[in-house]
Amino acid sequence: MSHDEPKSTLGGAFRTPASMAATLIAGQIAMTAATANEELVELSRDDAQWVMPAKNYSSTRYSGLDQINTQNVQDLAVAWTFSIGTTSGFEAAPLVIGETMYVTTPWPNVLYALDTADGSLRWAYEPTPERAAKGVACCDVVNRGAAYLDGKIFFNTLDNHTVAVDAETGEELWKTKLGDINVGETMTMAPLVVKDKVLVGNSGGEMGVRGWLTALDVETGEIAWRAYSTGPDEDVLIGDDFEPYYEADREPDLGVTTWPPGRWQIGGGTVWGWISYDPELDLIYYGTSNPGPWNHNQRLGDNKWTASVFARDPDDGSARWAYQWGPHDLFDYDGINENVLLDLEIDGEMRRTLVRPERNGHVYVLDRETGQVLSADTYHHVTVTRGVNLETGRPNDVREKAPREGEVTREICPAAPGAKDWQPSAYSPDTGYLYIPHQNLCMDMRVSEVSYIAGTPFVGAEVAMYGGPGEHRGEYTAWDPVAREEVWTIEEEFPVWSGTVATAGGITFYGTMDRWFKAVDAETGDVLWQFRVESGIIGQPITYMGPDGRQYVAIASGVGGWSGAVVAGGLDTDVPFGALGFVGATQDLPDVTGPGGTVYVFALPERGAAAGGQQAPAAGQPGQGAQGGESPGQPAEDDAQASPGGEGQARPGPARQGGGQAGAGGQSGQGDREGAGRSDQGGDDAQ
Repeated sequence: MSHDEPKSTLGGAFRTPASMAATLIAGQIAMTAATANEELVELSRDDAQWVMPAKNYSSTRYSGLDQINTQNVQDLAVAWTFSIGTTSGFEAAPLVIGETMYVTTPWPNVLYALDTADGSLRWAYEPTPERAAKGVACCDVVNRGAAYLDGKIFFNTLDNHTVAVDAETGEELWKTKLGDINVGETMTMAPLVVKDKVLVGNSGGEMGVRGWLTALDVETGEIAWRAYSTGPDEDVLIGDDFEPYYEADREPDLGVTTWPPGRWQIGGGTVWGWISYDPELDLIYYGTSNPGPWNHNQRLGDNKWTASVFARDPDDGSARWAYQWGPHDLFDYDGINENVLLDLEIDGEMRRTLVRPERNGHVYVLDRETGQVLSADTYHHVTVTRGVNLETGRPNDVREKAPREGEVTREICPAAPGAKDWQPSAYSPDTGYLYIPHQNLCMDMRVSEVSYIAGTPFVGAEVAMYGGPGEHRGEYTAWDPVAREEVWTIEEEFPVWSGTVATAGGITFYGTMDRWFKAVDAETGDVLWQFRVESGIIGQPITYMGPDGRQYVAIASGVGGWSGAVVAGGLDTDVPFGALGFVGATQDLPDVTGPGGTVYVFALPERGAAAGGQQAPAAGQPGQGAQGGESPGQPAEDDAQASPGGEGQARPGPARQGGGQAGAGGQSGQGDREGAGRSDQGGDDAQ
């Protein structure tokens, strides 16, 4: 079934006599919605599987598996690899349903189904998105993953289609067009399934598009509702049930009145990041991106509802509350970051909270029932604000940092990608820490008048980025959201653009742009193991239990995205303003990595697995290592060296000095990248 244009009805799914149709449809939809929620909640609790990119509706990215732990992680080795045959930024989190892994690629957005035991290819679905979509994608042609429900895989294509595919056969079930590349719209986000709805949003804030979140019927692909980020209340789905916490947000039609006339129609606020869901409150939570253009002088006012967080009813999209953390954004601080839903003790009282490490350098803790800001503390060097006023929810802006036309404003910290961009954090209930992969970047900025032309960049700014304090450009931080403080931080040479995962084995995993995949002691920040892959890592790690009873950890390598555009796009390193200024911060990245596109899957040798929390498999199961080949762009001598550690050291939080040493058991190697669909099962000789 294909829907060439958006539709807004729910009909067509049932064939019943006319006199009974309305009653039966309503009852069946209600039953399907409740069943769908229960199924996904239960599946997300099964640590053998990974059924949504964030692991669960609360977006904790935490697994209860503990077979791989602090005592044996140094023995991890490659079990198998799979090359996707493309060299654009590879940001997606794989899904694991039963004994099948599902992987979505950057453009051309192929969906692969792989055997979790050895990586053998079961099937591949090719949606054939329009090549022209690559020309309007702001920041590489990435895709951030898929969603699952009831035997169906859902994902987005760069040219604005959402697709449903049979999880068993790879057969296309429906395909719905949602946007228009001719006005600069693309789609890169991972969907979320809530009840009987597939939730998706658009990209293109740098092209003057108007942001939206859309809900599709899981069975038919038809549009159930669409909520815009800007415009009149009717379009934003703000009605009588809308009760924002802050009084200034209660006026009607703020999506129009906080803009110059007509500007809200090309004002951005796209929805290309993460969505969370609270089944008890029956609310979804998501953020909206920056307003356009970057030149703030052309859009006076608060520019609602860009740089905001929404809470909505998933059934009809109606907004229950909204909070604009970045009124009149000055620096391209997209607000699409993850919302981690935690029940925390705040000032002696248990609160239902939403924890959000934001681009403006603050970790926000909100009451997710009301939208009240409970705390907002800096986790990064910040020069553009002096904290957040908890009475109003508004940041205390440093006026002299507001860019003026014809002038260069210097030492803007954090830079346009924020203290943290899209790369999702993880939370461990064992430590109580939030693990935040992020940047350490500042920038200089010059703004200028820009005209809107549909389908072309609508920015009006020139930016040069560089390393922040200490000159390292990335950090991996453990943050205590109750104590409101940094616990420890690992400094990295380049921005930490990968996601992370936490496990009951006392370990967190993350990757670096200079090709290291690392395992870290969740309590201390000591690097216990690291492995060098073929290309820089900007993907999202997951972990699962294989059919052989062993725990596996998977990560995609393939540098790119905004941060790695200098490599993936082959950009001129002598032009620091390239990639909207990111080239200035990554001019040396081509010296340490080339492009790539490989899924790596790691496991303990069978003798090591026996030491963990789950039973090890019998002998004769899939192999425990892989010896890879050389990847272009890296020094050959790095390809097969053991890594004794020291690549990233943890510094204690408040003092920000010293640090734990990396473990001695790390391994280094290269994966196979000889064309699409290639899978290599490991042997016993990992190097």
